[in-house]
Amino acid sequence: MRHAYADINGIRMHYVMEGKGEPILFLHGCPEYWGVWKRYLAEFSKDHLAIAPDLRGYNQTTRPNEVEQYDIKLLVEDVRALLDHLGLRKVTVVSQDWGALLGWSFALRHPEYVRRFITANITHPALFNRELRENPKQQEASKYMLTFSIPGIGAQLEANDFAFMRQSVIEDARKGGAQLSDEDVAEWVGTWGAPGAIESSLNYYRAARLGPPDGNGYPGGSNLLEGVPQEKWKASFPVLMLWGTADPALLSGCLDGLKEYVPDLTFHEFPGATHWVTLQRSAQVIPYIREFMARKG
Repeated sequence: MRHAYADINGIRMHYVMEGKGEPILFLHGCPEYWGVWKRYLAEFSKDHLAIAPDLRGYNQTTRPNEVEQYDIKLLVEDVRALLDHLGLRKVTVVSQDWGALLGWSFALRHPEYVRRFITANITHPALFNRELRENPKQQEASKYMLTFSIPGIGAQLEANDFAFMRQSVIEDARKGGAQLSDEDVAEWVGTWGAPGAIESSLNYYRAARLGPPDGNGYPGGSNLLEGVPQEKWKASFPVLMLWGTADPALLSGCLDGLKEYVPDLTFHEFPGATHWVTLQRSAQVIPYIREFMARKG
C-alpha cells in the first residue's frame, strides 16, 4: 500500500492507495481512520484502484481547531478536491458511520463524480433528519449525540487510556464478530492519542448540528443537506445499503421511505450485526459489493 499526501482545500490530507483499474473510494467513520478498510483495500486492489483517506481531523490529516472548519460543505469539498488531485471521476464510494453521512452529502451535491454508492447502516440524510425530529425511539437512541457539546466531554472520553471508547467501539465491534488483531487495535487507539484528535471527531457532530431535539429550541436533525435543493435529494446513482439489524443507534425507522429517495436500491440485511457491520461481516460484505458493482457496471 502506498501512503501519500494531497495539499487540498486548506489542509494536508493523508491517504492510502493500492492497485489499479476502476477507482473505489473508502470513507471511514468516527472515531476511526483509513485502517478500518485494510481488508477491503487488500481485496479490491486486486482489480481496482482502491483509495482510503484519513478524513479531516483524523490520524495523519490536518486537524483544524475551530468547529466551523468541520462544516459539511468543507468536508464535501475535501472529497471532491482529493478526487480532482488524483484525476478521478465516476468512482464507487464505500462508506459507513460519519463517512457515510459525508458520502451521502458529497454524492447528492456532486453526482457527476459518483458511479455507485455503498453505505453501511446510514440512511439518506433527509430520512435521518426526519427520524431525529419526529421519531421518539430514534431520538432516544441518539441522545448520546447531545453529550458531544458538553464542555470537557473530550477529556472524559480520553480518560483511563480511552477506556470508554475501547469498550464502546473496539470491544463492541469484536463482540459482534470483528476480527481485530492486537496490532490493529494498538494502531487504531494510537490515532486517538494525537493532540486534538478526539475534539476533531466531536466537531463533526457539532458543526453538523446532528442530533435529536436539545430541549432548548433546536428541533433536531442536521444541516447535512444545507444548500442542496430538494429536487436534488433523489439519488441519480445506484445505491447498495448494508444493514446490521442490531445497531442500537440507528433504528429501522430510518429505512422507511428510502425507495422514494433511491430509485435504484439494492438492500442486504445482516441479522445480529451492529454499527460495525463492515468490520463484523466483511466475509459477506465483500462478495455483496463485488456482485453489486458487477451488476451496476
